[in-house]
Amino acid sequence: MKRKRDLGERERERERERERERERERERATKPCFKMKRKRDLGERERERERERERERERERERERERERERERERSQREREREISERERERERERERERERERATKPCFKLKRKRESLGNVNCPLISQHVPVCIARSDFNGGKMHSVDF
Repeated sequence: MKRKRDLGERERERERERERERERERERATKPCFKMKRKRDLGERERERERERERERERERERERERERERERERSQREREREISERERERERERERERERERATKPCFKLKRKRESLGNVNCPLISQHVPVCIARSDFNGGKMHSVDF
């Protein structure tokens, strides 16, 4: 009896050993060998490096676009400043012309005194102390004229 049990036990043990061997064989069949695994890992690393390079190129393109936008902003800012300064210079020139017109049409104090002392005579005799004299209506019959030295 004991012998039969030992035989059955040994048979079951052999069966379990065969089952384990089949399991290991299945694992070996599905599990890649070291070289294949290494090759796959190298390929994966290379693809990862390529993805990283692509991300870096994209970041560089984005930085370049940002620099371009910044240059465009600076250029438009300079353009606006130039337009503003041009308008300001034009206003200043207009104010200067207006002051010049006022100066030219308004007789200075010396001219008034000379005119009063000489009476209503022609402007060229009176205005030699000023470079340009534009006479008012009481000179030259109301005609505007200028006189240079």
